[in-house]
Amino acid sequence: MRITASTVSLTVEDIAASRSFFTAHFGYREQAAAEGFASLTRDDAAVDIVLLQRGTDVLPADQRDRHAGGLILAFTVTGLEAEERRLRSEGVDITMPLREEPWGERLFQVTDPNGVVVQLVEWATPDHS
Repeated sequence: MRITASTVSLTVEDIAASRSFFTAHFGYREQAAAEGFASLTRDDAAVDIVLLQRGTDVLPADQRDRHAGGLILAFTVTGLEAEERRLRSEGVDITMPLREEPWGERLFQVTDPNGVVVQLVEWATPDHS
C-alpha cells in the first residue's frame, strides 16, 4: 500500500462554524462543498478535513447521529508560543494552557465551535527515531 494523502472526517452540527474556524485560524481553504458537506485542505503536509453534517444520509445509518467527540486533532508545529499568542490575539479560547509533558512534548489545546479539540504540539527534545 502507498498512502498518497490523509483525511479526517468529522461529523458536526454546524458545518459553517467549523469551516470558518479552520479557515480563519488554521490556514485551511475550502476545496469542495455541497449540502451537508465541506472539504478543507492546505498546501502543506497537514491532514485534509472533511466536515459532514450530523444526520446526513451519506453516512451509514448507525453513524448519522454521532458527533466528533473523543477525538483530538493534533498538529505538530514549530514556534508553539507564537502560535498560542496568535490564536489568543485572534480571539480563540485556549481550552488547555500551554504545558510540557515529562517526555518532552509541549502542547496546548483549543476547541472549535462544534466541540472539536485541536491540539498544537511541539517537541522540546529532538526525536531520535
